[in-house]
Amino acid sequence: MRANTNTAVAERRVRAESAPAPATGKRRGRRPAQWAALGFLAPLAVYLAVFYAYPLIRNIDLSVHAYNARAFVLGNAKFVGFDNYAALFGSPAFGPAVRNTVVFTFGSIAAQYLIGLALAVFFRANFRLSGLLRALFLVPWLLPLIVSGSTWSWMLNSDTGIVNSVLRAFGIGEVNWLTSPDWALTSVLVANIWLGIPFNLVILYSGLQNIPEDLYEAASLDGANAWQQFWRVTVPMLRPVSAITLLLGLVYTLKVVDVIWIMTTGGPGNVSTTLAVWSYREAFGTGQPDFSPAAAIGNLLIVIALVFGFLYLHLQRRQERS
Repeated sequence: MRANTNTAVAERRVRAESAPAPATGKRRGRRPAQWAALGFLAPLAVYLAVFYAYPLIRNIDLSVHAYNARAFVLGNAKFVGFDNYAALFGSPAFGPAVRNTVVFTFGSIAAQYLIGLALAVFFRANFRLSGLLRALFLVPWLLPLIVSGSTWSWMLNSDTGIVNSVLRAFGIGEVNWLTSPDWALTSVLVANIWLGIPFNLVILYSGLQNIPEDLYEAASLDGANAWQQFWRVTVPMLRPVSAITLLLGLVYTLKVVDVIWIMTTGGPGNVSTTLAVWSYREAFGTGQPDFSPAAAIGNLLIVIALVFGFLYLHLQRRQERS
């Protein structure tokens, strides 16, 4: 009996010693792959750290110190905590800037989206000159913003602008588009809408191409007319593309400075001053740079953009679960 037991134990020991060590082999096999993954991730990590993390941290640092031009050069700015934010919310310019930002941002993205969607549906028919016309619609998007802003500034000039020249030709009085408190914000809003339509057209047109024709054929067989097909097929199928288009349009429009600054410099007074323009004016537009309030306004814009970004992610996850 003991001999049999000893023999069984010896056999188990031999099997254990002769069996390969899978864990060690896997660890050795994973190391090159892990190093390769880290090698590919390193440039991205460096890029994010240098161009995103550091500017954000630096902006927060500027907003909690009293940085003027002298302190910015010498690096001896006084720590003031949240005083810059308190001054920002207590400023008489804060309310008008927020109102102008809301009107400019949501007016721009709503008009850009609706016009871009209408053009995308129109070009979906693929008629003979559709490709050429789509290319022409991209021109505003391809032009440098300083060129676009200068062009609109010339067109809406009270004395020599082409818009007032047309109005005079029809016997209509001149309008001070860029210097009137009633028209300045509308003027920059129209210019920004014109600039953003091509982006919406391109994205929404691409989304329409991904909708299967079978859905439209099935809806047609069920008796749906063109309008019903648009609401029952196009709009639901285009919802994910529409959401990201509106989010990108919102983030872009929140930070628009150049077009407004070229056309009105935020005036007259503060009539067309948005939060982004106010930030730029505090930092560079007065001749006496005050970087800390400008950074505080910039951080407020970042928070607003993050709120809408997280809202988009929440809605997207809820839609995926449903």
